[in-house]
Amino acid sequence: MENIVREAMEFDVVIVGAGPAGLSAAIKIRQLAIENNLNDLSVCVVEKGSEVGAHILSGAVLEPRAMNELFPDWKEQGAPLNVPVTEDKTFFLLSETTSKEAPHWMVPKTMHNDGNYVISLGNVVRWLGQKAEELEVSIFPGFAASEILYHEDGSVKGIQTGDMGIGKDGEPTHNFTPGYELHAKYTLFAEGCRGHLGKRLISKFNLDKDADPQHYGIGIKELWEIDPAKHKPGTVMHGAGWPLSETGSSGGWWLYHAENNQVTLGMIVDLSYENPHMYPFMEMQRWKTHPLIKQFLEGGKRISYGARAVVKGGFNSLPKLTFPGGCLIGDDAGFLNFAKIKGSHTAMKSGMLAGEAVFEAIAAGVAKGGDIAVARVTEGEDLFVKELTSYTDKFNNSWLKEELYNSRNFGPAMHKFGQWMGGAFNFIDQNVFKVPFTLHDLVTDFGALKTVDAVSFKPNYPKPDGKLTFDRLSSVFVSNTVHEENQPAHLKLTDPSIPVNVNLPKWDEPAQRYCPAGVYEIMENDDGSKRFQINAANCVHCKTCDIKDPSQNITWVTPEGAGGPNYPNM
Repeated sequence: MENIVREAMEFDVVIVGAGPAGLSAAIKIRQLAIENNLNDLSVCVVEKGSEVGAHILSGAVLEPRAMNELFPDWKEQGAPLNVPVTEDKTFFLLSETTSKEAPHWMVPKTMHNDGNYVISLGNVVRWLGQKAEELEVSIFPGFAASEILYHEDGSVKGIQTGDMGIGKDGEPTHNFTPGYELHAKYTLFAEGCRGHLGKRLISKFNLDKDADPQHYGIGIKELWEIDPAKHKPGTVMHGAGWPLSETGSSGGWWLYHAENNQVTLGMIVDLSYENPHMYPFMEMQRWKTHPLIKQFLEGGKRISYGARAVVKGGFNSLPKLTFPGGCLIGDDAGFLNFAKIKGSHTAMKSGMLAGEAVFEAIAAGVAKGGDIAVARVTEGEDLFVKELTSYTDKFNNSWLKEELYNSRNFGPAMHKFGQWMGGAFNFIDQNVFKVPFTLHDLVTDFGALKTVDAVSFKPNYPKPDGKLTFDRLSSVFVSNTVHEENQPAHLKLTDPSIPVNVNLPKWDEPAQRYCPAGVYEIMENDDGSKRFQINAANCVHCKTCDIKDPSQNITWVTPEGAGGPNYPNM
């Protein structure tokens, strides 16, 4: 495998990931190139999904601030922002049957949704992809970036796409196709939450040395078509409380009335939960049985399902954004504003800021005599600045930093003080006056898990009925998840003995429960011994295992390109 000859393609900029951040960066670079007569500036976007939007999963309510900046005439251009928020409600579920609506004035201002839109982020991203292609951005869906390429001086040179046609034994099959090397002056990593290359870059360049530990949630979502008589386009509902309150876990839920008699609903469970018996997927299923939620779904039909980790450490957990040859944008860095439960507008803005920095660096290098036609010039490489520190400067002088800084205490307050006291703290911090200090949450999410002998409460999860509540396998089916069966597992165990010998006795192997796709099972052998089974074909690429495994023994790497879910309009 080491002697494979790979074709190399040269671009000025390579972007990994066709999500809101990656496409916004590509669009901004090409907009500036055209405005400044640098029409030959080449931008390439690689996307591991089968098409742009195939792996995009979000609530979603979009704050249009970044879209207004990127495309001031987005409405005339037909952006799919069709459902303005008309009603904004927040509830506390006090028990499995009771709820209490919070007065609007009591809700932190960051969670108010005036002027926002209920959207399918997948469809918005597809539209951004069309706009990028109109600007002559090269987009390659179905190509997963599997490796980072480096120059001899240690700076990032580009990426290598994954080989196709490798069998489970690690050897090439008859339909083997080697991956491509994509070289660039600058490589932008926009893989979304817990990007597998971003994770390596953060470690290699020690980008998080001055940051708090990153924090995450697992977002579990369903799309339903409901009775038209119950449909209220633009109604936005958020809430917290039951059933997560039973295990002392934090998180919240949403239900948004979108277009075409559809509602999008789901739950975000903080991955800092302590109880190893807690089962996020089943918590979300149980939540739907609450009368407040059930009333909308009865008589309706579930259309789709998906899950994705959510990055929520915010400002305190942001790593250094740049390194020689590239930078992190969007959720690869962690720009989501958890106080708003929104990350699309922040991802877009980070991409736009990086795009400006990239363009200015290339334009300056060209002005000094650098060659724009190839990725690296053979002479005078110092004409192109190696590290895009101007991206960090632009972030520091943007509304993006101001927004994240003002929300820096939201997550730590909820973790430290709990739902009620944390909520009161955040009401004061967001609505009354800004507290002059910063709270920190230094416990890692995987480190928060208690052992089975340290917890007494074990939730009781009723059997799914197949109408309102479902099991994981039928859910994965409607996510349209497909993987080439004969390929190496993309879920790597550092030590294969740990799940049975360590995780099972200490934590009842929580991978059986935290995975929302049923990838991990403890099976019994004929002799009564246990074994750990990985059903990699079920994986919806949520990355929860990479985050929550208490032994940090599981590493998620990208499978063969185009594998994974194929979300319709999630």
